Amino acid sequence: MNVPLHKCRVSSVECRMSPLDRQDVFNSGHVSRVTCHVAGAFTLIEMILAIGVAAIVLVAINAVFFTALHLRDATQAAVDEAAPVDQALTILRRDLQCAMPPEPNGIFSGDFKVGNVTSLGTSLPVSAEIYTATGTLHENDPWGDVQRITYELKDAADRNAAGKDLVRSVTRNLLTETTPAIEDQTLLSGVAGLRFSCFDGTQWLDAWDTTDLTTADTNLPVAVRVQIQMAGSTGDPVEILVPIDSQSRTNT
Repeated sequence: MNVPLHKCRVSSVECRMSPLDRQDVFNSGHVSRVTCHVAGAFTLIEMILAIGVAAIVLVAINAVFFTALHLRDATQAAVDEAAPVDQALTILRRDLQCAMPPEPNGIFSGDFKVGNVTSLGTSLPVSAEIYTATGTLHENDPWGDVQRITYELKDAADRNAAGKDLVRSVTRNLLTETTPAIEDQTLLSGVAGLRFSCFDGTQWLDAWDTTDLTTADTNLPVAVRVQIQMAGSTGDPVEILVPIDSQSRTNT
């Protein structure tokens, strides 16, 4: 059974009680025995303080979030900028590590040239010409894994771009009696300079030609150093050092 509640005021405190409880209160005369539920509320000062604290917390969160976004964008830009350079260096390193040792009158074990080189099928000098076993074998292609690779700098396709393009030219058909088909692959853009250096065991040389019998460079160098200077960069050039283990056998 629901007993209706009635309001009364005892000592200026608003209370809710049943009629039986109110009768007991007036009969006993003890106000302290009454259980009252005081209706509470926030004051204006408390509201202002709460809003101020919330605003400070939101500003701090916004600053942390903005810093995190800025750091993410900077990191992503650095990774995107370094990715083409890393890819170009990886391909360069693989070609040099798989260089074929020269042999007299060899077709698939061709020459190794560094410096101002005039390669077959090109009209302009290239920086390096390498016979390397990095060709991809495919069941639908008749070519082996040995291919001729040249590296050179060419004018950028975009005239407004700074620097030149680092181009890797690939010749797969080494048995052709006509001018071979050459596939140009642009590895890197914005290059200001490209330099190959060869180590003969005692010193670094800027030129190397295994076809020149008048020199002692008739075998592969012990190591090759490649330096790439990016356009607009005032720091040191990007550099890799590749040791070469393959050597051609000689009578000596």
